[in-house]
Amino acid sequence: MCTRNTPSLALSRQSLRHSMLRCGWDPETVFNAELALMELIVNAWRHGGTACPVVFFSLLGSTLRVTVSDESDVLPEQRTPGEFAESGRGLQLVEGLTHRWGVDPQQKGKLVWFELDSAA
Repeated sequence: MCTRNTPSLALSRQSLRHSMLRCGWDPETVFNAELALMELIVNAWRHGGTACPVVFFSLLGSTLRVTVSDESDVLPEQRTPGEFAESGRGLQLVEGLTHRWGVDPQQKGKLVWFELDSAA
C-alpha cells in the first residue's frame, strides 16, 4: 500500500489513520503516527519554507514508513530547548513516538521520514 497526499494536514492525517486502521494497526500506534506526521508537516512549513510538502507513506510487511518532503537543504537538528521554551521539541517528540526517524538529502531539499513496526 502506498499513498501520496496533498499538503493538507487534516487530509494527510485522515488518509494515514484510515489506511493504518484498515491494515489492523492498534489505535495507540495510529495516534502516534498521526502526531509524528503532523510534526513533520508543520516542520516542513515552518523550517523548510515549503507551502506544499509532499507526504508519502507505505506499508511494507510490518513496517510503516512516512515521508514528508520539503524544499530546504538545511538538515533538521534536535534541539534542547529551555524549560519554558514554547517550541523546539518536535524532533524529540517524533523520536519518542516512532521506532526510527531520519533525513535523506535530495538534489533539492530533503525527505524527513519515520518508521513504525507493527506488533503483529
